Amino acid sequence: MYIAMNRFKIAPGREADFIAVWQNRESQLDAVPGFVEFHLLQGATDEVCTLFASHSIWKREEDFANWTHSEAFRQAHANAGETKGLYLGPPQFEGFNVVL
Repeated sequence: MYIAMNRFKIAPGREADFIAVWQNRESQLDAVPGFVEFHLLQGATDEVCTLFASHSIWKREEDFANWTHSEAFRQAHANAGETKGLYLGPPQFEGFNVVL
């Protein structure tokens, strides 16, 4: 099993806008071979940002890699909505192979 996560730093007061971007997009993940499940996680808020993480589970790392190079991936990310002033820097990717 493989877990793919992106950490996002979101501008204070823009949390609902960020969540709406994810709610309103067509992820197409359910049709992707090897996809298991997805969660959007909201973390702590401080004076600088609110931390979010996208968390997807895949059968294999190869399945995730195939998704990131697919037309379905491009389509899912093409209409992300109005994001000006939303992100405080690019997302930080973290990938993990499950060992236990």
